[in-house]
Amino acid sequence: MPKFFGEKILMRIFIGEGDKYGRKPLYEALIDYLIKEGFAGATVLRGVAGFGAHSLYHTDKILRLSSDLPLIIEVVASQTKLDKAMPMIDEMMSGGLITTEEVNVVRYCNKDDKQCVLNEP
Repeated sequence: MPKFFGEKILMRIFIGEGDKYGRKPLYEALIDYLIKEGFAGATVLRGVAGFGAHSLYHTDKILRLSSDLPLIIEVVASQTKLDKAMPMIDEMMSGGLITTEEVNVVRYCNKDDKQCVLNEP
């Protein structure tokens, strides 16, 4: 596993659960693309409630039959890697929001990595 420590960029992609890319859910298409491009990892988080540009309130309340809940995809990578991927990500999205912020990665390893150590400042 390559070293993945230090200053990186956290990108958050905010979309709706009902968003599609072709016939596939957009979040699945984005994850597939990130895997294909060799990103270290990504996480899809499901919101329990939210609203966006149209101010429509979406909630996970049980009585609601169709909810289009908010999803957030989080990806940590170098600025260079994100810049390279951004045109395709933008093409895949018909709406939504993307934010980025600087982060400091202090630990990155899988559960089977016996050599995993913290990044020393």
